[in-house]
Amino acid sequence: MVGLMGTGKTTTGRLVAEALGLPMTDSDAYLNERYGHSANQIAETLGPDVLHAREAEHVLDALERTPRVIAAAASVVEDPRVREALRTPFVVWLDAPDAVLEQRMQSSSHRPDFDPETLRARREPHYRELADLTVDVAANRPEPAARLILDAVGASK
Repeated sequence: MVGLMGTGKTTTGRLVAEALGLPMTDSDAYLNERYGHSANQIAETLGPDVLHAREAEHVLDALERTPRVIAAAASVVEDPRVREALRTPFVVWLDAPDAVLEQRMQSSSHRPDFDPETLRARREPHYRELADLTVDVAANRPEPAARLILDAVGASK
């Protein structure tokens, strides 16, 4: 799953993984487990380039393992290696209007400088290119979003 912050990749990913009986991996958990720091801490201490490289590492590492649901950090689509690797698996783009994402991220300390308009301008072409399915998460909360994904992969109950 790809998409900007606040789209519910982790929550929806957990539901899909549980329904499919697959492990789920999330960039935030990966960074904490592997490096002992949150994404925000890495960005603040080592800079956004290091953070984005580590987020790309998460996806590339996860794609080499047994099938799993991946909740990818929003930045990974900017890495050409990740885009190439995402051409084979089924990719879901979770999306919502910028105003919805801004509202969702107001209470988050994850990225206090979150600017969905700027990030969308940079990343949306890649999301569009890679997505096998786009789910509007403003119109679909996590459970209905998961059902749409499961239907698309032919695994609905």
